[in-house]
This record gives sequence, structure tokens and C-alpha cells, in this order.
Amino acid sequence: MIKNLSIVALALCLLSGCESAYFNVMEKVGIPKRDILIDRIEDAQETQVEGQQQFKDALEQFKAVVNFEGGELEEAYNRLNDEYEDSVDAAEKITDRIDKVESVADALFEEWQGELDQYTSPSLRRDSERQLKATRKRYETLIGSMRKAERSIEPVLAALKDNVLYLKHNLNARAIASLKGEFASVNTDVNALISQMQKAIDESNRFITDMRQ
Repeated sequence: MIKNLSIVALALCLLSGCESAYFNVMEKVGIPKRDILIDRIEDAQETQVEGQQQFKDALEQFKAVVNFEGGELEEAYNRLNDEYEDSVDAAEKITDRIDKVESVADALFEEWQGELDQYTSPSLRRDSERQLKATRKRYETLIGSMRKAERSIEPVLAALKDNVLYLKHNLNARAIASLKGEFASVNTDVNALISQMQKAIDESNRFITDMRQ
């Protein structure tokens, strides 16, 4: 349901050029920012799971290159280059999804904060303010974990690009020997990235569970 309505709202948003139009349309059809936030966190989570697999695939292809024993070295290079380009695409998608999470979270917390002054009951206002602070604190932990995982992508992409470029201009046994010396470092960076992504995925699960209680 939310996915189909999002398509309509997104079209209107593109026409108006702002996220607020999207949020307003969704509110009018009964989907509050809270639900949009959960939906976007799930989308970000999905891209991180896909990203984990993509970087695993890139590492495996890099390993295949350094263990190259015969055949067309250019074909091995092309496969590694393809994995690098797919990794760049995965990284861009992850950043885009995290940005979208931040966008709706900022709008939600701004709205929530503004509505506190509309209460006439002091006790209800205090309870709502307490919930706001608790939710914001959990969210800050979540987005911090997501951004940390995102930052962990940069050294991996840089290392992959360096090795792909080197192999491109040195399709010979000496190049393979040079890449072997780089593998341990790339392997460490990729495993660290996958681990950091898993922490962000787990943090997303905790946040979503809390929001749905």
C-alpha cells in the first residue's frame, strides 16, 4: 500500500521539487511521517544487505585475480572492473537511502517538537516530550551507525579502484604479484565494512521494533 501511494506522491514531489510536498500528500492519505521513516529505514537496510553481498563478490573477484594461474588476464581484469563499478553503484544507493532516512527524520522531529506547545494537558505534554527525547536518542544512535558504515565504504572503493587501474595498464604476471601484496589490506577493509554494515542493520531492527511498540 505505502509503496504504491509513494509513487503517486513522488510524482507530485518531483513537480514541486521538495520533500515537504511528498510528506503532505502522504499525510493526507493517512500515512504519517513516522510510517514513512520506518519504511525508509527498511529500504536503507535492504541496500546495506545488498551492499554486503556486493563487496563480498568484489573481494572474491579480487582474490581470483591474485590467484590467477592461466587464461586471458584481460578477462579477469574485466570481471574485476565490473565488480568495482557495481560496488560504486551500491555505495551511491546506500548513501541515497540514508539521506532519505535523515530527511524524513528531521521533518518528523521538527513537527513533533512544534506540536508540544499545542497541548493543554501538562502531563500529556511531558509524556510526549519524554517520548520525543527517547526516540530522538535512539535515532541518533541509528543514523550514527549508518553513517559510520557509509564512511567505511570509502577506503574499500579507493583500494579497489587503485588495483583495477594498476591491473588495467599492467596485464602481466608482475602485476599479479604486486596485487597479491595488496590483498591482505583490501580483505581487512572489506571485512571491517561488512561488519560495520551488519551493526547498522542490527541497529535498524532495534529501532523499528521500538517504533512499532
